[in-house]
Amino acid sequence: MIVLVADCCARYNDDFVEAEAMQSGTVQRLVTADGTYATQSAFSTTTSSTKKEIVRPPLRKFLMEGDFFIGAALATTLTKLALRYIEAVDSPRKQNSFIAESMLIMSTVIHLGKSGLPSKPITDDDVDRIALCLRVLSERTDLLRSIFSQLCRRSLNNMLIVKAEEDKQNQQSSERRVVKVQADDPINFIQLISKNEMGVLENQFEVTLSQALGTTGKKETDPSSSSKLNKVTQLTGFSDPVYAEAYVHVNQYDIVLDVLIVNQTSDTLQNLTLELATLGDLKLVEKPQPMTMAPHDFCNIKANVKVASTENGIIFGNIVYDVSGAASDRNCVVLNDIHIDIMDYIVPATCTETEFRQMWAEFEWENKVSVNTNIIDLQEYLKHLIKTTNMKCLTPEKALSGDCGFMAANMYARSIFGEDALANLSIEKPVHLGADASVIGHIRIRAKSQGMALSLGDKINMSQKKTLKPGTAEA
Repeated sequence: MIVLVADCCARYNDDFVEAEAMQSGTVQRLVTADGTYATQSAFSTTTSSTKKEIVRPPLRKFLMEGDFFIGAALATTLTKLALRYIEAVDSPRKQNSFIAESMLIMSTVIHLGKSGLPSKPITDDDVDRIALCLRVLSERTDLLRSIFSQLCRRSLNNMLIVKAEEDKQNQQSSERRVVKVQADDPINFIQLISKNEMGVLENQFEVTLSQALGTTGKKETDPSSSSKLNKVTQLTGFSDPVYAEAYVHVNQYDIVLDVLIVNQTSDTLQNLTLELATLGDLKLVEKPQPMTMAPHDFCNIKANVKVASTENGIIFGNIVYDVSGAASDRNCVVLNDIHIDIMDYIVPATCTETEFRQMWAEFEWENKVSVNTNIIDLQEYLKHLIKTTNMKCLTPEKALSGDCGFMAANMYARSIFGEDALANLSIEKPVHLGADASVIGHIRIRAKSQGMALSLGDKINMSQKKTLKPGTAEA
C-alpha cells in the first residue's frame, strides 16, 4: 500500500513503452500473384497479441477501479486500531511508529485518488472522511477518542437493534395477512352492475332514496354512501341549457365516468352526444352512443377510460345536440376538465437501504421541489407529506425522534403498474427567524419515468400547506 502510486506509475510506463514497441515493429510486405505490392489500411489491421490482464490484489483492484469508499472504511478501521493500540502498548516509540504507518497509508490512498491513475477519481466525501481520520490520529484528544472508541460502537449497536426490530415487525405483519378473496368467490364487475356485499342484486334508486329519507341505516362500506359526493365533478354551469356532472370511479387500471345529464330546456334534444378526449396515458375505450332527451328529462351515460401509466391525466370534451324543430346548427356545451389524481395509483411500499441506493443511482429523472408550507414542526410536516403522497418513510422512527433543528428522511412508494418512486426529504427549522417560523428545505423526487416524477412533484406542491380549520387564522 505504501508504494502503491509508484508501482502503478511504473506499470503504466511499462505498458506505454510496450505499446509503442508494438506499433513501431516491422510491417511485412505482401506481394500479389501479378507481382505488385498489396496495400492494407492501418485502421483495418488487427494485432494477434492481446494485452495481458493485470492481476492485482483485491484491495488494490477496488481502489484502481475507483471504489474509494473502501479506502474511507480502511482509514476508519486503522484509526480505531491505532487508538486501541495506544491503550494496549505503553511504549511511546511503538505508538508513534504504528500511528505514523497508519497515517502514511491514509495519505497514500488520497494521493492515489488524485493521481489520475484509477478509472474514477476519489470523491470529496471520501477525502473528507480520510482527512478526519488523519486529524484524529494527529491530535488524539479525549473527545475524539471517545467518539471513535465508544460512541461509534454504541450507535452501530443501536442501529442493528432498530433494524432487527423493524425486520421482526415486518415479518409479523406479513404472517398476519389473511386471504380476503377465496379462489371460488364470484367476481363482481363494477362496469356491469352494482352489488352489495352478499352479491344479491338490489335497486340502487330505492337504496339512495331510503338513505336520503333516513329510513335505513347507512353502512360504511356501502358504495352508495355520501363519500361518493367527494368524487363528483361538475362539468357545466347551472345556467347552461344542458347540465352535466360526473362521478369518477377509479378501479385500478380503468376509470369509470358516470355522467348525469339534465335537459333544462323545454325542447326535445335529439342526437345528444357526449364527446370525450384524453390527455396523457389515458385511452377512451368506446364512444358513447347518441341519445334523445325529452324536455326537463335526465339520463346517465357511462364511459370507460383505460389507464396505462402513473401520471396526471386530463379528460375533457363537450356535449353536442340538435333541437327538435329548429333549423339552426348543432348546439355545443363545453365541459370542464376532469383531472385524474395520481394518488389513486400509488400505494406505500418498502425496500432495503441497498435497493434504495441502487434505484436512486439508476433512475435518471429527478424533480426537486422546494418546501413552501405553513407548518412549523418538522415531524408534523413529515407526517403531512406521507399522508398526502401515500409514500412510506424508510428512515427508522428512532432516527427521526428527538428535538433537532433539521431532518433528513427517505420515502418510497410503488404504483399499481410496478413503477417505483423515491423521495429524499431535507428540511430544517430556521431558528434565527423565531419559534413560529415555517419549515424550509427541499424534496428530491426520482423516478424511472418523467411523468411519474413530475406528477408526484405537482401533487406535493398542491398539498404542502396544511388546511386551517374554520375560525383560525394563519400566524
